[in-house]
Amino acid sequence: MGAIATLLSLLGSWIPSLWGDEAASVLSAQRSVPSLLGMLRHVDAVHGTYYLALHWWVAVFGPSPFSVRVPSAIAVGLGAVAVVHLAARLSGRRTALFAGLVYCLLPRVTYMGEEARAYALDAALAAWLLVLLVDLVQRRRTSRRAWVVYAVLLALGVYLFLYLALFVVVHGVVLLAARVPRTVWRRWLIATVAAMAAASPVIAVSISERAQVAFLANRNTTGFTSLAVGLWFSTWWVALVAWALIAVAVVAWARRLLLPAADRREHLSSPSIEAVTFAWLLIPGGLLLLSTLIVADFSGRYLSMCAPAAALAVGIGLERLASRRVALGITAAVVVLASCVPVYAAQRTPYAKNQSDWAEISATISEHSEPGQAVVFDETIKPSKRPRLAYRTYPAGFRGLDDVALAVPYDQAPTWHDETLTVSQAVSRRRLVGHSTVWLIEYATPSHVDVYGRSALESDGYSIVASYRTHRSVIYRLVHGAPLKR
Repeated sequence: MGAIATLLSLLGSWIPSLWGDEAASVLSAQRSVPSLLGMLRHVDAVHGTYYLALHWWVAVFGPSPFSVRVPSAIAVGLGAVAVVHLAARLSGRRTALFAGLVYCLLPRVTYMGEEARAYALDAALAAWLLVLLVDLVQRRRTSRRAWVVYAVLLALGVYLFLYLALFVVVHGVVLLAARVPRTVWRRWLIATVAAMAAASPVIAVSISERAQVAFLANRNTTGFTSLAVGLWFSTWWVALVAWALIAVAVVAWARRLLLPAADRREHLSSPSIEAVTFAWLLIPGGLLLLSTLIVADFSGRYLSMCAPAAALAVGIGLERLASRRVALGITAAVVVLASCVPVYAAQRTPYAKNQSDWAEISATISEHSEPGQAVVFDETIKPSKRPRLAYRTYPAGFRGLDDVALAVPYDQAPTWHDETLTVSQAVSRRRLVGHSTVWLIEYATPSHVDVYGRSALESDGYSIVASYRTHRSVIYRLVHGAPLKR
């Protein structure tokens, strides 16, 4: 199942253009280690562990879109292994099979499996932490070595993604459900405190950089559609089927809980599959939603770490149907997987990542430009959408062109992106002298085209002689002294 999950994530992962978040990953990873550590003191400390790991990956395998997305695909495979193992251990092979298949095609999973971000790694680590905890609980392990491994894994999880600290509450609920003895509680508390102490540097730096997520205050990230559909299911039809099966799992669990204790056939030494799954599915999101009363810090992407729990919940529902009638369970499973296929296909189209068209920009420039010409990029939109990132993420198409507005390259800047001059500043500093042709790349939507640098270039004697439209940009070719094109 792990191999299937990885393969599905890898297939077509090179097709979508890289986008803003991935650009932050790729550019950060291509810095030298001292430069990266310097950047993390100003921004993105929460992603520092991932950037450092990706730095060494890129050093070996290069920064191509396919290469930088491979670690996420591998992480999805590791997450699938954990999901199958956990379900088999707490419920049985049939639940494991259903949950594993759902995880392989769950829209959030197939999306993060083709993205150069840490979310797939976060989900895999969260899953393996629960596998380890369940093992410690079932075996009533009190040896220091086993709990040291747990503490190290938990601390690593927080370094990789700050909100994995919320799993302390999830794990506490799992221990309550398993009714563990005081010795296990004591070992868990010691391991947890040690892990949080070890992770305190990244926690402190992340709090100091909290202004980075201030933009979330201006976005509706907690609406019904965002929570019911956007978190893990992407489209309403997948969400409808998935939540129906999760409801089946909840009803079956409630009915079993209402049985007399003697008839439940539960192992007191082990938490139920439902207790683990729903604590994992609901507690991190619930705590994050509560925190929004104090600070805007909620984004659906942050709950990617709960995607394995969503797959488990759907898998439990499928197993409960199959326990009544095998054909019913199989039919429901086919419906779930079939509903995910169109989403999977859409995720592997050229503009699937936030409508980014950087690969297309690079290809267009490569086809029409010549070495020695100048290039200018629209700098008016937020850094994560600027066409300049096409130059940084797909540099082959810009080879030989002169970036006349560059002031401070990203690997020498305190943030992850370049610092630039305005076009007027570039003109006044004679950056365009000797360039008869300038390429201007403006950000565009279907109804609007930016006009960032046109007037400054036209005032300096350049005129548009050609234009090329891409998915989210307009590329102008301007020639000095040419007749003005209206």
